[in-house]
Amino acid sequence: MSAAERPLLEVGRIIKAQGLKGQVLVDLWTDRRERLDVGTQLHTEHGSLTVLYAGAHQGRFIVNFDVISTREEAERWRGVVLSAPRLDDESVIWIDQLYDAEVFDASGERRGVVVGVEANPASDLLVLDTGALVPLTFVTRVVANRRIDVDVPEGLFE
Repeated sequence: MSAAERPLLEVGRIIKAQGLKGQVLVDLWTDRRERLDVGTQLHTEHGSLTVLYAGAHQGRFIVNFDVISTREEAERWRGVVLSAPRLDDESVIWIDQLYDAEVFDASGERRGVVVGVEANPASDLLVLDTGALVPLTFVTRVVANRRIDVDVPEGLFE
């Protein structure tokens, strides 16, 4: 599947204008910093933007895009969500792949269906329809977006 055919994922938001020459402050929602590499194209409800420059700034990024050249233009982009195609990376489990998947423990017992994912400092948690919470660190395999195998400590499902 080509990049153009992959579904778009929200990767960040333009927070505000930064400077006088069209720079904007971007809050990046992904740990994949290559989303802001020079030449990268991001998509918005107002059309595509190409990154000309990006530099880290206090936990966010100052970015120059090809179509924003003045502070006034930059202010019009405030709050706009940035999207990009999913990256080809077999080592990554994408959150949207987890929803509606059935969860099975190491003995093959079905433990529920994923209905949500909760952010947690130690490890994000799978929220099952049974009410169980399973840390992502216990996921051993995701099979064809429909099954998740987990190896959890004894007593987790009690």
